Amino acid sequence: MARRSGSADLPLHGGRVPKWLADRMSRLGAVMSEAIVHHYGREELLRRLAHPFWFQSFGAVMGMDWHSSGVTTSVIGALKRGLAPLSDELGIHVCGGRGKHSRQTPRELVSIGERVGFDGSALATTSRLVAKVDSAAVQDGFDLYLHGFIVTNDGQWVVIQQGMNGDRKQARRYHWLSEGLKSFVEEPHSAIDGVGQGEIVNLTDRRAEASRRSQLDVLQSLGPDGVARELSALDGHAEKPAKPTVSKQPFLPHLIMPAHHDVRSSDVLKPRLYANLAAAADRGPSDFAELLLVPGVGARTVRALAMVAEVVHGAPYRFTDPARFSFAHGGKDRHPFPVPLRVYDQTIQVLKSAVQSAKLGRGEELAALKRLDEQSRYVERQTSNPPIEELIAQELQFSHSFGGRSVFGWERPPRDCADTNDLTARQAPIRTLK
Repeated sequence: MARRSGSADLPLHGGRVPKWLADRMSRLGAVMSEAIVHHYGREELLRRLAHPFWFQSFGAVMGMDWHSSGVTTSVIGALKRGLAPLSDELGIHVCGGRGKHSRQTPRELVSIGERVGFDGSALATTSRLVAKVDSAAVQDGFDLYLHGFIVTNDGQWVVIQQGMNGDRKQARRYHWLSEGLKSFVEEPHSAIDGVGQGEIVNLTDRRAEASRRSQLDVLQSLGPDGVARELSALDGHAEKPAKPTVSKQPFLPHLIMPAHHDVRSSDVLKPRLYANLAAAADRGPSDFAELLLVPGVGARTVRALAMVAEVVHGAPYRFTDPARFSFAHGGKDRHPFPVPLRVYDQTIQVLKSAVQSAKLGRGEELAALKRLDEQSRYVERQTSNPPIEELIAQELQFSHSFGGRSVFGWERPPRDCADTNDLTARQAPIRTLK
């Protein structure tokens, strides 16, 4: 993965994550992290967190608002709570957070370093320097308010921090990855997420190396007072703009998170969504035969597991449409539908059972989840389904049966809907083209 992997626009959202969702996000985020570490190692988890598209999809599959800046705060908080009891086992530690918690990051790093053996003081300096680069060296109009530092026992780390522009009601998220980092002041980012704001001051661009060197030379030769006199002399004598030069920086993927709250057909790559549904229908009965005999666990849960499996195993190019992953567990603001708590709890139960079995040398359940992801790719070009709007309407119709809940309260059954607790019956028809 390249150190700079792309950018995205994030609408700035207020509000808080309710406890009933925050607790579940902590449990699901932790067990998904365990599965990734089990399959690919803890360094791969850091690489995933450093990828802006994957990070947004990770938040969406956990029931957070699929497009908002709040994904950053909620995911960092969920991982900090969920991974804390597993830090000794996994060797992964989450520090910092929003506001006052961000300022505690250096102290946390020093404390963890004393316990596990890495140089906590050096990483504390790194934390401060990373924040300085994104607040001073990159002057793009966004004021930092969140700083998350995830570090492993061997000192590898990823930083995820976010700034806001209140006037524009927008946020920008910055990703850093220690892997391959050679300089803090020359193109150090793994990625920068945020809407373009016109010309910005970016002294970390490699093309600004001469500018950085010249600024140091001027400061050393003239001193602060001399620099002030030179600026005064130049005031009012602007030079003719230089002819623009063609940038040698390659174009990078740019994820645009729209301002609208509802999930629309245009927000989802439909073949991929239909492949998730088809994989659940095709692989579920064979790979989860025993699971499907457990009361209350049925096709709807396997469908959620298919999307969770993709977040665990999918390649980076699969996460250009984070809205798709909201079809696993909905969203707290009822978009695309209320969070189905019964399905959510069953997803956590299945994943925890699979991870615990894998720790004991029985990897059949985790292998079955991996096959769900593989099957999605296999059938991606061979499926057809009802329109996305119809899928959402069906979820809304039966939301009460799934324990649907949002910040607006519990879902009630529609007047024309017969109440039933059989989750196995709640799935849109999947048509696989032979």
